[in-house]
Amino acid sequence: MKDCIIIGSGVGGISAALTLQANGKDFLMFGVENLSDKIEKAEKIHNYPGLPDVSGKDFVAALKAQLSLAKIEVKTEKVAGVYALKDGFTVLTQAGEQYKSRTVILATGVESIRQIDGEEEFFGRGVSYCATCDGFLYKDKTIAVLCTTKRLEHEIGYLANFAKKVYLIPMYKNVEVSAENVTSIVKMPKKIDGDRRVNRLIFSSAPSQDIPQVLEIDGFFALRESVSPAVLVGGLKTENGHIIVDRNMTTNIPGCYAAGDCTGRPYQYAKAIGEGNIAAHSVSEFLR
Repeated sequence: MKDCIIIGSGVGGISAALTLQANGKDFLMFGVENLSDKIEKAEKIHNYPGLPDVSGKDFVAALKAQLSLAKIEVKTEKVAGVYALKDGFTVLTQAGEQYKSRTVILATGVESIRQIDGEEEFFGRGVSYCATCDGFLYKDKTIAVLCTTKRLEHEIGYLANFAKKVYLIPMYKNVEVSAENVTSIVKMPKKIDGDRRVNRLIFSSAPSQDIPQVLEIDGFFALRESVSPAVLVGGLKTENGHIIVDRNMTTNIPGCYAAGDCTGRPYQYAKAIGEGNIAAHSVSEFLR
């Protein structure tokens, strides 16, 4: 069992990792290969002390070099859920792997694409965020899939192997899914609806002549780089989409801490780094 698992490889997560290492803790960090889309896509960063007008790509390169020097690995498995147990936490990945730790630091950032009306209401009742976890449940059924990044495109193919029909709503360009049972829709849905479970997807108007305004579906998959913290961690208290923390970055769940954009505004690198440092010190104190 690890001392801590950090979820998120932005500057908040990296700050927490460096501090945990300095405190002699055994930990894992989950994230993405480029560490952070937000940082990498920044044209110029003007307000970071000591690095005036650094580009996002150069900042990511510097962060990668620092992690390499510290021999800190970023595991690129996508986290599907975090479960609080009596003696710690179990972190489940979409690949089906399980990792155990005594504490968790959430540094997931914020999802720039808002949830669809009905998405949270029907989570677990036809709405899923994990293709490999739930795809087999929709064998020979009709599903809709919202995908926000090309990096998750392989999961659409995975779902297409099970489902009879897949309506794909891509939020990126150059879609390369070629399965015969996949139809792309270039229009955001207005609402996910149903009775006890999801059974229809509603648009503000018909997406095309061939696709009606109300689609009859059996399930809806939202494939995003990150999911709502409240969905990721059952029982976690949030407000307006942000995790509620105190000055020690403590959440309402003992042993669970949060840092960075996921705790609220301002969405600033300096804030995230400071919070990551505090969260790591809080973890050390909790373990002590």
